[in-house]
Amino acid sequence: MNSNAVSILSKKYIKKKPKRIASLALEREKSDIAQQIYDLRHQAGLTQKEFAKLVNTTPSVISRLESADYSGYSVNTLRRIAESMHHKLEIKFVPE
Repeated sequence: MNSNAVSILSKKYIKKKPKRIASLALEREKSDIAQQIYDLRHQAGLTQKEFAKLVNTTPSVISRLESADYSGYSVNTLRRIAESMHHKLEIKFVPE
């Protein structure tokens, strides 16, 4: 999709519609978290089963965490993921 199409769709369906803007922001956040978890695992060359063992969880939980549709993240789980991969978890509040 080119930028003109995105602009037209944005103006028609999103601009000045607070509920849609909030919904889009939430979906983007979920997608970003899922992608970061996937990237971390993939860069380490781990399967979901291997990653789950490191994080002390099950492969099905890893699968859910890597899904952009999932919204049940806990700070504790994210911290375990970070620590198991020798990373630190950083959560920020930023102005809109």
